[in-house]
Amino acid sequence: MSNPLQDMEKPDAIFAIGTNMTECHPVAATGLKKALTKGAKLIVADPRKTRLAELAHLHLPIRVGSDVALLLAMAHVIVQQGLEDREFIAQRCAHFPEFKKHLKEFTPAWAAEICEVPAIDIEQAAILYGSAKLGAIYYTLGITEHICGVDNVQSLCNLALLTGNLGKEGTGINPMRGQNNIQGAGDCGAVPNNYPGFQPVTDEAFQRKFAEFYQQPAMDLGKQMTKVTALNLCGAEEHGIHAMLIDGENTVVTDPDKNHCKKALESLDHLVVIDIFLTETAQMADIVLPASAWGETDGVQANTERRVQRLRAAVPPHGESQPDWWIIAEIAKRLGTPGFEFQSAKEVFNELCHLSPIYKGLNWDNIGDGNYQWPVPEEGHPGTPILHQNEFKDAKPGLFKNINYRDPAEVIDQDFPIWLTTGRRLQAYHTRTQTGRASGMNYLLAEETLEVHPDDAKEWNLHDGQIAKIASRRGEIEIKVETTTRSPRGTVFTSFSFADTQINILTGSGYDPITQTAELKVCPIRITPVS
Repeated sequence: MSNPLQDMEKPDAIFAIGTNMTECHPVAATGLKKALTKGAKLIVADPRKTRLAELAHLHLPIRVGSDVALLLAMAHVIVQQGLEDREFIAQRCAHFPEFKKHLKEFTPAWAAEICEVPAIDIEQAAILYGSAKLGAIYYTLGITEHICGVDNVQSLCNLALLTGNLGKEGTGINPMRGQNNIQGAGDCGAVPNNYPGFQPVTDEAFQRKFAEFYQQPAMDLGKQMTKVTALNLCGAEEHGIHAMLIDGENTVVTDPDKNHCKKALESLDHLVVIDIFLTETAQMADIVLPASAWGETDGVQANTERRVQRLRAAVPPHGESQPDWWIIAEIAKRLGTPGFEFQSAKEVFNELCHLSPIYKGLNWDNIGDGNYQWPVPEEGHPGTPILHQNEFKDAKPGLFKNINYRDPAEVIDQDFPIWLTTGRRLQAYHTRTQTGRASGMNYLLAEETLEVHPDDAKEWNLHDGQIAKIASRRGEIEIKVETTTRSPRGTVFTSFSFADTQINILTGSGYDPITQTAELKVCPIRITPVS
């Protein structure tokens, strides 16, 4: 997030897109509710009429996968109405003339046909956000889990640059992280294209830096491989992958195209899983190494607002379980890899601070109260709650990007005439590895259902509580129908949380070409009743 969570109470206008925040981030969303009580205007772009959409002054129930069209048209209106922040653009941005010219053809009328919402509502959304003194954008996986996920995010950046809503309280571009240490994982380099601290692995200067520190002469990591690529190479004879280590992820439930994923893992010669429970993925492993849970572990996490926080073990680890860092270090040492002689989480974290410029001013002893939000470039620095206040990274200008709309990887047709979109539910955290073991949670949500609009249910010969078969180009499953007006006509919704409702057998039509993030939010299907 570019701004801290406390800033959620401060905007005049809030644009929430691709986020079901009141269910997926219910604690953080209280700040947004406080802003509404102070008079803020809320715009929500979401195909479903979620609780967040019910709170909105303007709900745009856009067709799944049409975000770029909406954002282009909003930018068009902001420029047409003269609502752009000309001083901010002149002082801190580049390529605006080209961008302004690019926007001319993307009218609200053009977008309305794609998004399936009235042009006047698109225009109103643009004016509400564009005319606000302080406008904030919030988004989650409904923006990124598309083949155009990068285009979606860059389109949101265009809106923020256009209106000067960066570097100030109550503004910003704010992606809400889906799990407690997703931000921290990225900070540590748990992505294939970056060393710790978001230092690109393709940069020769960073290669030399890490080669010298780790005493490894060859630190050119070659072409970066994502999990998508790795699964495609499992079992391949030439340049194939034959062993895999999965740490803290229930891959066979969360990954798209489950049949392909499961087949890939089954083709491995050796699969090791590190986890706190025997998940569906762990059950496939040759070896399962038990990890200690968060309440049993000393360590550090960075949350969604870039706040670096200490974890303190409250109870001893259960059985033979060990912290993840200890397990990984022991594997590395037994492989003969130098540099893993850690004796504590403190040593691991202090090494990160030594290597990462955004953590340079931090150490194990000064983060105990959770006072710092990175970047903290030197000791004694107070931290950076708001990014981009005076300049962008490396003093470079903010760049407008000329984005074009493109259809999802698969669109509805005669054989698969219904849009399926997936997400999360308040009562079920991720794949229920933890919440599914709590009887109270099962009382609140015992099974998964498929949300179907009542008018669609009538047309498709379905009724509430009936079992239906849903099929995509990759497979089919059976699921109970729930008739509700939360989902619009022609679109159905369900979550991926229940392993016995294997929704990700259906998904996986495509991936973003840059990040290789799967298109989990758009999947054409057909539905037939089961008698």
